[in-house]
Amino acid sequence: MKAEIIAVGTELLLGQVVNTNATFLSEELAGLGIDVYYHSVVGDNAERLESLLELADQRSELIVLCGGLGPTEDDLTKQVTAAHVGQELVRDEVGYQNLLSFFEKRQRPMTENNLLQTLVFKEGISLQNSAGLAVGIFYTSIKGNHYLLLPGPPSELKPMFYHEVVPLLQKQFQKEEQLISRVLRFYGIGESQLVTDLADLIQGQTNPTIAPYAKPNEVTLRLTVKTTDETEAITQLDVLEAVIQERVGEFFYGYGEENSLANVVVDLLKEKQQTLTAAESLTAGAFQSALGDISGVSEVFLGGFVTYSAQTKANFLGIDRDFLEQVGTVSQACVEQMALHARKLAQTDYSVAFSGVAGPNELEGQPAGTVWIALASEQGVHSQKYHFSRDRSYIRHSAVMAGLDLLRRELLNK
Repeated sequence: MKAEIIAVGTELLLGQVVNTNATFLSEELAGLGIDVYYHSVVGDNAERLESLLELADQRSELIVLCGGLGPTEDDLTKQVTAAHVGQELVRDEVGYQNLLSFFEKRQRPMTENNLLQTLVFKEGISLQNSAGLAVGIFYTSIKGNHYLLLPGPPSELKPMFYHEVVPLLQKQFQKEEQLISRVLRFYGIGESQLVTDLADLIQGQTNPTIAPYAKPNEVTLRLTVKTTDETEAITQLDVLEAVIQERVGEFFYGYGEENSLANVVVDLLKEKQQTLTAAESLTAGAFQSALGDISGVSEVFLGGFVTYSAQTKANFLGIDRDFLEQVGTVSQACVEQMALHARKLAQTDYSVAFSGVAGPNELEGQPAGTVWIALASEQGVHSQKYHFSRDRSYIRHSAVMAGLDLLRRELLNK
């Protein structure tokens, strides 16, 4: 099946928003055995979108549109596509009830234009939005073209794709052969090194295939088998994974597209029945925020401290001011005291502490990217120095990931 992706939104053309949806959708559709041949971006203009749909009809069997399903005047995707395929727009009852519930819970008045988000094609299939209000649509035209309309925000598009679109496409386009995939996640090794270590496997791949993807501070491998026998496919994946794990297993931390290092750490804390606190300087709460994204984290994370200055390190954590003046805040001695004091105050099993220089300027004679991370437990405290690069945001994210991995490894050895 030939597919193409049309991203709708003037903000994409102006560079105000990066079109990450196209990358995500291409990767996911490839995993379903659907080849993406074209990417297009069009502004919020009915005539130009219609022209692009006419072209897409001639060259693609599956046309995926993302964006333009919202309540404002420039959200035209649904209306233009409905006119293009001759479909009447009707209200989706489930989406409508979700919309009413959303405003009722927030005790806010609902403007009339919000109802646009609940309109769907009369003869289409509604795709419910678990993370937002705009209902998605799947429709097959009389000519046999398939149209998939998805919301623009990635936080809405991704859950809808995983929960609604994947099972729908698998049902709609059943084949004797099927693709079965497994995603492995790695931290602490770059894509170039991972590919080098697995070069013979990648170069000689036939079935299963191996596809590496670089993500911020981690790498994933998608292993895919084309098969008519699911049991045999699982065996093939097991054999291939065993070879991969033997070579780069020390960097492996988990499975799945929606998994994360924070997820793995929280699961380990729950499994080991351990509690955690944190004391952050340069990361300014980003570590605790990453944990807070995980459902059920309150079982194991009791709270923490953000101590951005020497003053708050003294006031919040009770570290001696003279000591801080003597050793400096970007130091092993400081970060270890942060971890020890935080654990004592929060009365937890573990404490992770961060101190360093996010940049762009140096601090206390230390260059940007210098980071100390400490881990305290009943066995005492130990710390590690890191040297990260790139911009301020990436340095902070790198520190959070390193802290999560430091804790993960400690928990695995418990």
